[in-house]
This record gives sequence, structure tokens and C-alpha cells, in this order.
Amino acid sequence: MTVHSADLPVPDTLVTTRLTVEGMSCAACSGRVARALSARPGVADAQVNLLAGTASIRHAPGLSPADLAQAVTRLGYPATIPQDTAPVARTDEAATLKRAFLTALALTLPVFVAEMGGHLIPAFHHWLHAQVGSGPLNWMQMILTALVLAGPGRRFFATGIPAALRGAPEMNSLVALGSGAAFLFSAVVVLMPALIPPASRHVYFEAAAVIVTLILMGRWLEARAKGQAGAAIRALIDLAPDRATVLRDGKPVPVAVADLWPGDLVLLAPGERVAVDGVVTEGRGHIDESMLTGEPVPAGKVPGDPVTGGTVNGTAALTYRVTATGSDTTLSRIVAMVEGAQNARLPVQALVDRITRVFVPAVMGLAALAFLLWLVFGPDLAHAVVAGVAVLIIACPCAMGLAVPVSIMVGTGRGAQLGVLFRRGEALQRLSNARLIAMDKTGTLTVGHPELLAIRTQGITETDALRLAAGAEARSEHPLGAAIVAGAVARGLDLPPAAEVKASAGRGLSGMVEGRRLLIGNLSALTEAGIDPAPALRDAAEDDAAQGATPVHLAVDGRHAASFALADPVRPEAADTIAALHRMGLRTAMLSGDIPATAQTVGKRLGIDDVQAGLMPGDKLAAIRDMGAGSVFVGDGINDAPALAAAETGIAIGTGTSIAIESADLVLMSGDLGGIPRAIRLSRAVMRNIRQNLFWAFAYNTALIPVAMGVLVPLGGPQLSPMLGAGAMALSSVCVVGNALRLRRVR
Repeated sequence: MTVHSADLPVPDTLVTTRLTVEGMSCAACSGRVARALSARPGVADAQVNLLAGTASIRHAPGLSPADLAQAVTRLGYPATIPQDTAPVARTDEAATLKRAFLTALALTLPVFVAEMGGHLIPAFHHWLHAQVGSGPLNWMQMILTALVLAGPGRRFFATGIPAALRGAPEMNSLVALGSGAAFLFSAVVVLMPALIPPASRHVYFEAAAVIVTLILMGRWLEARAKGQAGAAIRALIDLAPDRATVLRDGKPVPVAVADLWPGDLVLLAPGERVAVDGVVTEGRGHIDESMLTGEPVPAGKVPGDPVTGGTVNGTAALTYRVTATGSDTTLSRIVAMVEGAQNARLPVQALVDRITRVFVPAVMGLAALAFLLWLVFGPDLAHAVVAGVAVLIIACPCAMGLAVPVSIMVGTGRGAQLGVLFRRGEALQRLSNARLIAMDKTGTLTVGHPELLAIRTQGITETDALRLAAGAEARSEHPLGAAIVAGAVARGLDLPPAAEVKASAGRGLSGMVEGRRLLIGNLSALTEAGIDPAPALRDAAEDDAAQGATPVHLAVDGRHAASFALADPVRPEAADTIAALHRMGLRTAMLSGDIPATAQTVGKRLGIDDVQAGLMPGDKLAAIRDMGAGSVFVGDGINDAPALAAAETGIAIGTGTSIAIESADLVLMSGDLGGIPRAIRLSRAVMRNIRQNLFWAFAYNTALIPVAMGVLVPLGGPQLSPMLGAGAMALSSVCVVGNALRLRRVR
């Protein structure tokens, strides 16, 4: 839940403090913590994650984190400043609740058997009362139930009663009032029976004890499920090894990863995990990066290639130089981004917040109303107590509070495993409503750099033409020239030296190679130099241009000798990605700064619905804004950053520039375009899961509160037992968390 301060003084710089908060059990709890934090002067906003048990506060530098922690602790929710950025562990909480549940169960079983066993088996009832007597049995039940409430159940009273007295009741208040009312009524029957009409002298110790036991069981199961919900991000954290082997004075020395520094040379054995980010300096091999990118095929590595901490080396021994450590590593940034997304407050959460803010007080009012109605129209006081207690117990808003955050946590964690990194949690909801996917061309739909596709020659061999051209272009910095050089190197050709190299912007390049004068450029460059284009080469070049390639011509000693077809190849997965988006009912568009002919050719080949070319960065921005609601833009370059930020949802290719990634809501870590439909499917699955959770939580309370009040009794139906209400309430939270855990299997 997020709350913004109403009268915040805006400082020049805000800092963020993260707190670990214990004892929050429902949406009312997290709402109280968020409102209390936001009310403090100097706080810009407070995000409270019920599921993770954390609070993230943006505030002025002068506000002490210790003061913020104390403010939350005073509310009854112990808050501390965590020592690291790891997710809050749920193991200790689950173990504590398990012990409390088992203790309560051991104390409750005799009470339950003594009371309910007699109802189920009349012969047992008569035998037990004959052997022990009703008076001692009631005393035994009272003592054991008191131990349950004062021991394992004390947590409900310690938090719930003070909250109710402060006028801000929450889930613990409902449990404390319900079980406490059942116990006090029964104790009065045992200790001062004259105060109770004879017809109402029934004891409900088993109800009070079973209520606490069942709710403890539900919380234990819930804590276990919460731990599973955060398993994906903990798995990412566990990827980083504890130790590495560093070269010190030429000798291998084992050191703790925390002691590594940028510049260190690390030895990487076959099968070993990469400790931190770096660059390969020696060796060739493959590294499995699937846990970070979702790509199952290991990536080839040669000297100069980057390696990422947490990935797994293949069968070759490598050496790499450390480039980043600690919080600067890719793995640490991914964990921070996922945690940030999991703490986000989706727009759908606003509905839950509005309801739960008034829900608990309303339930207490309905419980009081049910008690009064049964007192007036019912057969006796005991039935009125049962009705009031049942309403208090069954209406817990735990499931409502868990419905959204648990789905976000599991969904974003699963996305990280698939190489789909949600930098902002709100993108989960917005992406599910996507209707138009716009993409940049160069570097997004294409690989981002031109390659040599074909060579046509006249009066010269292909090898000689390529060798001469590459010799001259080796002195050029133009991307097309680099493609020619790369093509020659790929064929194993030796590049001859060039002299008198001169470049002409927009035309080409000239120079001397092996005593032959070369001119490399477009047709305009040839005609301006008085060289007649060869018809066959000119026609071939026109055909190449029609297919989206860029023709580059070569003249040797004043004669048109060759034509090179250069193009930025379309990514192999691009066509399948566009087809997948169409099958999902989405429209596609290309926004490119390339020349219209090339862009139209690429768009037609891929089946893109709308192609806009020749766009400057400002033009892309305007086009994105014109797309309106449901717009998604996918890009990778610096010039894409404004469009990524302006789109309703911006998706950055993980292999792109840092500024593009920082401007996006979502990052495809592997650079695979197939991540786009994957991300949309995951987003839709998460929102579908949230809707299912909310329906269950709201429908459950809407249906069962009237039943607990006794609306079925006049129609011949049963009056709901508080024990059944406690079991159903615990089951509702477990069902919500269990449903969210299904997202771990999304593919």
C-alpha cells in the first residue's frame, strides 16, 4: 500500500529508507502503517508490502530512519532497519507459528474431545460425565482454554486490543474480541452461573480454543506459502558464490567474493559460477546464462566478452577481469529492480484499500447488530453470543490484503526467471491492457549493425573486389565500411594497405590500394566522378534496394567493377514474435529513423501493420503520444529513451544502451524479441490471478457474513458455528496464496 503525504515540504533530494515490519496480518494493518508513516513531516510517500513485511519510505535527508522505525513500533508493529537488501526471510516466522500452532493444538484437543465428542457420540458423553462430572469438566476446559489464549493466542490480544482501543481495529482485534467473548461468557457460566439465565448456561470454551488454533494453523500455512512466493528472488540471490580464486602476484589465491575489487583477475574453473561481473581476458568457452536471461543455449565467450556474476561456466577454464562488485553487479541490480517492482502498488489495489479501511469497523458493527437481534428475537443469550462471535471471526480481511501483493511477488519473480525484468510493478497491470505494440527497427527488430549479404562483380573476381574494398574501408569509421571489412575478415582475406584515403560525406570513399585507384560509394558518387555505371550491376543494386539492402558500388581505375549488398539483418525471432502478437489480438507498428524504402521492406517482410519511417527522436515521441492508451514501445538505443519513457509501457532490449534500459518499465534481459509476447502473457496471467483472488476474498466475505449473522435460521438453515468460521477464514487466506503460487508454472 502506498500513501502520499498531504503537506510535504519538497526538499532538493529525497532518500529512501527500508524497514522490516513484523506483526502485519491484513490489509488494515498495512494501511495503518502506511498512513502513520506518511503523516510524519518530511515523508514524501510510504510503500508498505504486507506480504514481504517491509516498508519503503522516501523522505527528506534530515529525517532519521530510527525515528521512522520507532513510529511504526509505537503502533504495535515492531520495525527494524535491515542490515542488508535481501528479502525478508519467512523461514523463522513459519517455524515460530508452527510451534505456536502445535502447542495450541495439544492444549485444545482435550477441550474439543470433551465437548464435541459428547455431541457426536452420546454414549461417550454419558460415560465421561459419569466418570468425571460436568463441573470438573468445565473447569478443565476453562484452564486449558485460558492457557491457549494466554500462550499461543497472546499475540492476537497484544496487538488487537490496543488497536481497537485506539479506534483503529484490525484483524487481530476481530480474533481477540471473538475468542475473548466466547471465553468470558463461558467463564461467567462456570464461575458465576447465577448471572446467566438457566436456558443460556452453555460453555463455549472449545469455540474459543479452536478459533485460536485454526487461525494459527492458517497463519503458519500462509507464512510457508509466502516463503515459497519469494523463492524466485531468493534463488537469484543464491546464484552468487561466496568465494573466488584471484591471481595475486601471479599465484591463485582463494578469497571471499566480498574482497574482490574492480581490476582483479579471477580464475574461472569448468563448471564454476562466475563470482561478479567482468570481461574475459583468457580462454574460450561457453557460459550458461539461463537463470538471468531465460535463454537455454549457453553463450559463447572469447577474450573481450562480458561475463555476469551468478552465471555458470561450461567446460573451459577462463580468466576474467572484474568490472563491478557489490551492489553495482548485474545480479544485485536485478534483485533490487525485482524487489522494487514487488513493493509497487498497482492501480487495482486502490479498490482494496478503500474497502479494507472501513471493513473491520463495519464488521464489528455487524457483530454487535447480530448480537442485539439474537438477544431480542432469539431463544437465549447463548445464541446471541454465538452469532456475534461468528461474525467477528469469519469476516477477517486477510485474504483481501494478500490478494494483490502475493500475485505481484510471484509474478515478478517468475518473470525474472524467464528473462523478463519488470522494473516498475505498475507495468504488470498496464501491459495486460496493451493493444498496440510499436517497435524501433535498428537494434530492435534487426541485429543493429549492417552485414555483407552479396557481391556482384564485372571483370573482377569476388575475392579481389572484396579484398581491395576492405583494404580501403579499413581506414574508414562508417558502419557500411565496417561491414565490408568484417565480410573480408570472415572469409580469411588479408587486407592490403591503402593510401590517399579520402572520405566524402554522403557519397563514399576514395584511395589507392596496390597501385589501383578505388572509388567506393553510391551511384551518385560514380556519376559525379564521370564513371558510367555497368547496367548489370546497376540493375542488381536496384533489386537489392527493393529487398531492403543498401547497395555500395566499387570502381577500380575508373571502371564500375562491383556492387556490394549490405543490410542490417532482421533478428531471426522477429517474424515469429510479430505473428505471436497478432495471435494475441494485438496490432503492431514500426517507428524507424531509417529511409522509408528500407523500413517498408522490413515491415512488409515481418507482417507489421503500420510502418512509419524517417523519424527523428522527437517524431517518435509524438507518434507514441498519438497512440494513446494501451501503447507499448520497444526500443534499445539512446534515441529511443524519450519514447520509452513516454509510452504507457516501455520495453527495453537488455542488450541495448543503459539510458534506454533506465527509461523503460520492463527489460528483456536476453535481448530476445520473444520476450515481448512472453511478458504480455505473464502480465495477463498475473492480472487474471489477482482478479481471481479478489473475487474469492470479496465473495467469501459477502456470502458468509450474513450466514454468520444467522440469516438462514428463519429459513430452516443452521446457525454458523464460530469454529467453522475460524476454519473457513484460515482457508480463505491459504487459498489466495495457493492460487498465486500457480504463477510459478507460467511459461
